[in-house]
Amino acid sequence: MLSPLLDALARTHPRARDFIALTRLDRPIGIYLLLWPTLSALWIAAEGLPPLALIVIFTLGVILTRSAGCAINDYADRDFDGHVQRTRDRPLASGLLRPREALLTFAVLMVAAFALVLLTNPFTVLLSFGAVAMAALYPFMKRHTHLPQLFLGAAYSWGILMAFSATRGEVPAAAWLLYAANLLWTIAYDTYYAMTDRDDDLKIGVKSTAILFGRADRQIILALQGLQLACLALAGHAFGLGLLFEIGLGTAAGCYAWQYQSTRSRERLVCLQAFLHNHWAGLAVFAGVLLDQLAR
Repeated sequence: MLSPLLDALARTHPRARDFIALTRLDRPIGIYLLLWPTLSALWIAAEGLPPLALIVIFTLGVILTRSAGCAINDYADRDFDGHVQRTRDRPLASGLLRPREALLTFAVLMVAAFALVLLTNPFTVLLSFGAVAMAALYPFMKRHTHLPQLFLGAAYSWGILMAFSATRGEVPAAAWLLYAANLLWTIAYDTYYAMTDRDDDLKIGVKSTAILFGRADRQIILALQGLQLACLALAGHAFGLGLLFEIGLGTAAGCYAWQYQSTRSRERLVCLQAFLHNHWAGLAVFAGVLLDQLAR
C-alpha cells in the first residue's frame, strides 16, 4: 500500500527518491522488525485491544524512528558505504545527498516522533529521551566495538518499555523479559545481516558480531534465538498468556530452524534472505499474542 504512494511522490518531486532511499521507506523490513515486538508489548500491556490512539501513535512512531535511524546510520557510514558492495549506491555514498541533509532529516523525523510521544504521559516522554540517545549512538559503535548489534537491540527494544508506560503508567518487571527477548532477537537477525557484508567489513575495518562470532556464527545465532524464545515463554507465563501464544513461539522456532539450515553455505544472498525471514518470526509471535487475547 505504501509503495504506490512513494512512487507517486518520487515522480512528483525528483529529489524525493533520494530521501526515500535514505530513510529506507522503500524497504520496509526494518519497520516490520521493529513494529511486531512493539505491537506485541502494546497488546500485552493493555490485556486486550489497546486504545486506538496508542496503536496509531506507536505505529507512526516506529515508522518515524526507524527512518530517522537509517538517516543517521548513513551519515555515520558515509565514508564506508562506498567500499561495501551492498551499500555503495546509497544516497550519501554516491553523492546524491549531502551529509547535512541526512542530519537534518534525522532531526526532523525525531522531532516528529517526539511530538507523538507528547500525546501519551510524562513517564513515556521521559523514557523517550533514552530512545533518542540510543538511536543516535548505535551507528557509531561499529568503529569501536564488535557488538554494534547489541546497541541496535537496545534501541530497537526501547519501544516495548514505552508501550507499557504509555498503557499502564509503569513498566512491570516482566516487561524487561520482553525487552531482553527482543534484544537477543535483534542481535541474532542483525548478525545474519552483517554476514552479508563480512568480507567487505574486514577490508575496511568495520566491526560486527558476524566478525566476532567467526565460524561459530550460525550456532551462536541459533542459541540467541533459543534464549529469546525462553525469555518470551517466561514473559508469557508472567502475563498469563496461553496455548495460542505458545503456538506462535513454536512457529517462530520453525522459522529459526529454516534459517539455520538455509545458511550453511554462508553466501551473501542466503544470509540476507535469513535476515529478511525474521519478519515472519516476529509476525508469528505477535499473532500468538493477538489470538490469545482474542480467545479470552
